[in-house]
Amino acid sequence: MSIFSTIKRYLIGAPLNPFNPNILRHVSLVAFLAWVGLGADGLSSSCYGPEEAYIALGAHTHLALYVAIAIGITVFIISLGYNQVIELFPSGGGGYKVASQLLGPHLGLISGAALLIDYVLTIAVSTASGMDALFSLLPADYSSYKLTAEALSIIGLIVINLRGMKESIKVLLPIFLGFIVLHIVLILYGIISHSRGLWNLVPDTINESSTLIKSIGLLPVLALMLHAYSLGSGTYTGLEAVSNNVNRLSEPRVRTGKWTMFYMAVSLSFTATGILLLYLLWGAHSVPNHTLNAVVFHSILGDSTFGKSILLITLLLEAGLLFVAANTGFLAGPTVLANMAVDSWVPNRFRHLSSRLVVQNGLIMFGIAALAILLWSKGRVSYLVILYSINVFITFSLSLLGLCIFWGKHRKKASPNWLARFLFSSFAFIITSCILCVTLSTKFESGGWVTVVITLAVIFMCLLIKKHYRNVRVQIKKLDAQLQQTIDESHAPATHLEPKEATAVILVGKSTGVAMHTLLCVLRMFPRHFKNFIFISVGIVDVESFTGNQALEEMRRRVNKKLDYFVSYCHQYGIAAESYAAYGTDLIEKLSKLSEEVGEKYQNCIFFASKLIFEKDSWIMRILHNETPMTLQRQLHLQGKELVILPMRISNT
Repeated sequence: MSIFSTIKRYLIGAPLNPFNPNILRHVSLVAFLAWVGLGADGLSSSCYGPEEAYIALGAHTHLALYVAIAIGITVFIISLGYNQVIELFPSGGGGYKVASQLLGPHLGLISGAALLIDYVLTIAVSTASGMDALFSLLPADYSSYKLTAEALSIIGLIVINLRGMKESIKVLLPIFLGFIVLHIVLILYGIISHSRGLWNLVPDTINESSTLIKSIGLLPVLALMLHAYSLGSGTYTGLEAVSNNVNRLSEPRVRTGKWTMFYMAVSLSFTATGILLLYLLWGAHSVPNHTLNAVVFHSILGDSTFGKSILLITLLLEAGLLFVAANTGFLAGPTVLANMAVDSWVPNRFRHLSSRLVVQNGLIMFGIAALAILLWSKGRVSYLVILYSINVFITFSLSLLGLCIFWGKHRKKASPNWLARFLFSSFAFIITSCILCVTLSTKFESGGWVTVVITLAVIFMCLLIKKHYRNVRVQIKKLDAQLQQTIDESHAPATHLEPKEATAVILVGKSTGVAMHTLLCVLRMFPRHFKNFIFISVGIVDVESFTGNQALEEMRRRVNKKLDYFVSYCHQYGIAAESYAAYGTDLIEKLSKLSEEVGEKYQNCIFFASKLIFEKDSWIMRILHNETPMTLQRQLHLQGKELVILPMRISNT
């Protein structure tokens, strides 16, 4: 084993066997761990969402009571809406699959593109905000190192996520639990110790609101509240993460997903509304270089040594939770990317799993994208939040609109309570679409236009990729039809393999036409030379097949059926043939092992594979299509074996 392989195994861990009957249970999440891993994004926004809403009210802070109530109700409404998503799409995919299947592929693309950018920004903004909290505890001289520390934090998160979802969550579990426990205690203590103010809060708010309405009118008051409500909309982000990752939950997945959503809704609504109540009760006001949370918790804890120690721990846990929230981007984002790869919106390589059964290419891409936007923005949280606050509500709105259409179309076939579900979905859609419109209009000139431009650029790129794959698929389909051979097994003569004779080993991929092209070329180029024909194929365990034992067995059945087809074709013409199959996450590794196994038995063998050759080749083509034949050729050459690559011309248009 090389030094690189040793270091990789030490950092990431040993490979996992996807066909192990217990492996799904090993890598899947129970509701509690899912709450930790996927709920941190929403919960961490309580560190800045309520503050944004409170500050937006200006001198009319008494209106924050209405905003707090609205936040609590809205969180549960959106959660109930996403419970329906979990029921309808238990294999995961969330907002992307809902929009794709209920509204059409192009609206699904918009939802998916928005989600991709949202999760990249989740990593960037949470990391930057967490470092801001940490560096606020240090002397100002250290601020020049903040951007470097943020970049190193993202790299560290990439490494622990490459080990697997469950492993990364266990590392961050103490931070999450510490935040929950300490904030519950502080919120309850802050409210109870100010109980007299709590009893007077409602009548005082009603009186002040009446006075304000008489002074400036009802519509301006409602506009002010809606503006503050929309600016605090970061509180709701992260609720969609569960529906995106239902396939990673323990069985029964729907039940586990609903419990996870319940934990998220309760913890998020309690924390966000509780912090807003603390602002009102303790008269929180802005202090330079301090968050409102720091100000109000300092007021509650006082200036004693014990109080300062608890305040320090509280702020450290808030910073830590923001890093856990950044990790949510690594947990949920690559899954969305993989689902889009299945539908050919992005390169196919993003659907492949690593030896640790994580979407490795997606993890690395999200890490690089987050690093790039972090360095570009120089870690300015105020700017990143503007970019971050729009895309999630595009997905929210499209998902809930899809649910409304679904219950409207299937009301006759649906359950008796379809009307209640329809009303919930409709109400949630109105809320999220209003927040989206207000946020986009108020923040467009402040940086929101950048998000729109980036999202449109991603959509345009996805359309080009989809067009290319569609063109290639049409040509491959024509080839499959042209080269489809009739198999007559009833008259197949008995054949005997002769291991010492010349042997042709043919690689069989997903297309039977491509493999048949290889076989026919070999027969034409080397007439009657090869006495044995061996067909080898690897079933790739990717994000689509790794959804359960049934999907894995179906994938195994397809691979074996394809190999049997080629063996039968050879037998009916009196050609000795057999097949070998392997299954795993690493195509090259499995093909190399199969080739070595075949080479030991048939020492006088030559390997053959076809490679798609495009009229206009470029680095983009090499990204869109794997270089399996070229990579395998190098591996076999190192083993002293020959691999002949036969070109197969494909048009780019």
